[in-house]
Amino acid sequence: MNIQSPKSNLLYQLIVMAMFLYVAQVQSQVFTSSNLPIVIINTDIDPNTNQPFAIQDDPRVLAAMKIIKRPDGTRNFLTDQNTASFIDYQGRINIEIRGSSSQDLPKKGYGFTTLEADNVSNDNVSLLDMPSENDWILNGLAFDPSLIRDYLSYNLSCQLGNYAPRTVFCEVIINGSYQGLYLLQEKIKADSKRVNILKITAADNANPNITGGYITKADKTTGGDPVAWTMSSYAGETNFIHDLPKPEEVTAQQQTYIYAQFANLETTSHANNINISSGYPSIIDVPSFIDFMIINELASNADGYQLSTYFHKDRNGKLRAGPIWDFNLTYGNDLFQWGFDRSRTDIWQFSNGDNEGAKFWRDLFTNPTYKCYLSKRWNALQQSDQPLNFEALKALIDATVNTIAEAKVREHAKWGTIPNQALEIENMKAFLEQRILWITSNLGSFSACNSVVVPQLVIDKINYHPGTITGFNESDDLEFISIKNTQSTTVNLTGIYFKELGITYKFPNNATIAANQSIYLASNLNQFQSRYGFTAFGQFTRNLSNSTQKLVLADAFGNTIDTVEYLDDAPWPDADGNGKFLQLTDSSLDNSLASSWVATDEVTLSTPTFASSNSMHISPNPVSNVLTIVSANQIEKFQVFDVLGNLMFSANQKEKNFKIDCSAFAKGIYILTVLDETGWYSKKIIKQ
Repeated sequence: MNIQSPKSNLLYQLIVMAMFLYVAQVQSQVFTSSNLPIVIINTDIDPNTNQPFAIQDDPRVLAAMKIIKRPDGTRNFLTDQNTASFIDYQGRINIEIRGSSSQDLPKKGYGFTTLEADNVSNDNVSLLDMPSENDWILNGLAFDPSLIRDYLSYNLSCQLGNYAPRTVFCEVIINGSYQGLYLLQEKIKADSKRVNILKITAADNANPNITGGYITKADKTTGGDPVAWTMSSYAGETNFIHDLPKPEEVTAQQQTYIYAQFANLETTSHANNINISSGYPSIIDVPSFIDFMIINELASNADGYQLSTYFHKDRNGKLRAGPIWDFNLTYGNDLFQWGFDRSRTDIWQFSNGDNEGAKFWRDLFTNPTYKCYLSKRWNALQQSDQPLNFEALKALIDATVNTIAEAKVREHAKWGTIPNQALEIENMKAFLEQRILWITSNLGSFSACNSVVVPQLVIDKINYHPGTITGFNESDDLEFISIKNTQSTTVNLTGIYFKELGITYKFPNNATIAANQSIYLASNLNQFQSRYGFTAFGQFTRNLSNSTQKLVLADAFGNTIDTVEYLDDAPWPDADGNGKFLQLTDSSLDNSLASSWVATDEVTLSTPTFASSNSMHISPNPVSNVLTIVSANQIEKFQVFDVLGNLMFSANQKEKNFKIDCSAFAKGIYILTVLDETGWYSKKIIKQ
């Protein structure tokens, strides 16, 4: 036995200690900075152990969180956490492990809620420039050796014009331990900036309130939520689960209503019923279903349709597919270690003999009309300037890989989950190239739906933020939209609806609008009648945005008839709460351009809102032929509107006295508005 001297033993101990300190120093410096935001989470101390609480599946534990992100976009350092200007968020959260099969992996994913200082109240905050909310997810990128599949898919869905969770790559430290690369992302939730639908309550059990809003998903039940109902597929069964309202909150009436939407879709799609009054186009928002299928099929999503498949429906709106969710088993990736190989280039995932989802997916695809629109949309998205063009996809992939290039090295050092990212990315690009060719060759022609004739309807007035008026408690109740028929024939409005979320309205069956006439849709029929003196055609659900909103009028299959996206900022005219509304100056102009609109006084629609002018005499009233106006002041302008708000005559008069020939007017009520040097004067005129 070799016995060391005390001196040599001490030297040995010093060497070991030095090595330990060196290693500790190296380890402490392994992660000091990042080109990505840095998320630091420290759970509260357990008084029983004097150690930080371990994060578990349930219940949630309390923690403090900081997010480091320099506002100028430069590199972020751990030392920045003490510089207020470099802190994107600092506050309280509760946090838990989330996921299903991914919980068995060493690297965990997390869900957390931002809290007020009381540790109880939810705190809606903006994280990393995403809209304010309180429910968030740290996506651990489970089962994805590329690290980019979710990010890529969610961004593509957004580029198609559909909401998908916003995402930001970040690096995470929990209780002093580096955890790797994550996606900080939004949780699917009803919110004006997420799934923009009205939240239904337990009291909403009769029409129209029972019609929405809902979020429903097809998914497995390992999360503990009970099955709401089961639908047959052509290869098994699909479980449906309530997400909004929560399973424990849904009423019997709501259960019946929600299920009926899916049952009717199943029946009508199987029967190839394309009737716009009673077939599947009357139930679903066709474009959302088509885009959902396109994203899932482009990715060849092994979980598509059967699992992680969401639907939503706003009050009085159509059933919509999406948002997309959980795209890790895509673009040729699957759970190979468990013997699965389902994400392939040469199959339809809705008809793969495995997790197909409910029958209506395959039935919709086999319907010639639906398939035509699917093919048309796919072809449009393949053009050189579109997001699903192969060159555009490669560019997005390369940009994303470059963003995480540095962090993925640390990720692999921590978890060993990225054996060869370069090869993985190369294979993904090859997969996409083959997949695009296969889909294109198997979709067929879209000539039958390529040149659909839509009616010439124009959105020509928008009152998105009415001014506060005495006698009307809620100015939002005075909102309205005017739609004008600019063609020379009557238009049947059956199936026509607003297809963007935010407001909902679908014209009743067999409703019509006469040639060159306008109709008004109001936020509150009674208030509109009281304020403006005539009845609006219909009432839309919810309210127009006071900042910006996209209004898209579409036919039953989602073909765009007219679209306007207004703003409350320049260059758009100022009609933001000042007693004015937006009016298209000429129905022949492009109403997507701000320059085509003016801000017009609300009085032009109304019965008199000003005191009667003692300086102006109008007679006779009722009038048969000629209306005479005599004024003590010089008249600058006059306008005559019918009760629907259609401008009949307008002239700049520059006189004190003038006559209006009313002989050609149909019998009824008209609104005369006159501008003199004292302001506007309005008068209701009866033509007999």
